[in-house]
Amino acid sequence: MKRAYRLRTPEQYQRVRRDGRTWDAGMLMLNAAPNRRRISRCGFIVAKRLGGAVVRNRIRRRVREAVRLLYPQIAPGWDMVFIARSPALAEIAFPQLQALVQRLLQRAGVVQGAVSETPDKD
Repeated sequence: MKRAYRLRTPEQYQRVRRDGRTWDAGMLMLNAAPNRRRISRCGFIVAKRLGGAVVRNRIRRRVREAVRLLYPQIAPGWDMVFIARSPALAEIAFPQLQALVQRLLQRAGVVQGAVSETPDKD
């Protein structure tokens, strides 16, 4: 994923967490907030409790790749933070992971032409 499409600073992550809405899919959570830009940006959080560095990096790479493949469907103007919540994300089949990410994006209404559901948490 290109650098311009990523959240990079702690302040950017905090703004999404503070101003955005949250959707939960069990193993993966999505926070999304409008960003007033022509592009959408993504960030990824994988907590240390999910495993060692190898496992965390594998989860981050797999989720990032799933988002990259779906990026053309994402409407511009969103900042999104994907939060991994299960070490199983390192092992599930990639098509399942892709479907999970797509379902979250659709529920959040950030896919072009999608309508947002009520968030699980505010």
